Amino acid sequence: MLHLLVLRYLGTEDDAAPHVAAHVTYLERHHREGVFLLSGQTVPSDDGGVILARGERAAVERVAAGDPFVRAGVAAYTIITVDPGRVHPALAEPLGTDGARVRSVAP
Repeated sequence: MLHLLVLRYLGTEDDAAPHVAAHVTYLERHHREGVFLLSGQTVPSDDGGVILARGERAAVERVAAGDPFVRAGVAAYTIITVDPGRVHPALAEPLGTDGARVRSVAP
């Protein structure tokens, strides 16, 4: 299962600044483990960020709760679970999508 994690700051970006290094370490760890497939800041960056994660929802909720931003009380996640109905062939393998959901890109 895929999950869109939308991170929003509860205060200002400056409030989160002391926790950025720990947050980056957290992101790197979960990317390395294969839980996070994509992460990045929103534009404008003072809104927060977004992560595309995979796994069971309960496990992803535990991972989100461990974010240093969340533990410090400077940010919170909204988690949206997505059941991909159609997937571009280039994304099928990285997303672990079953072949029946892959859609051709031919015109």
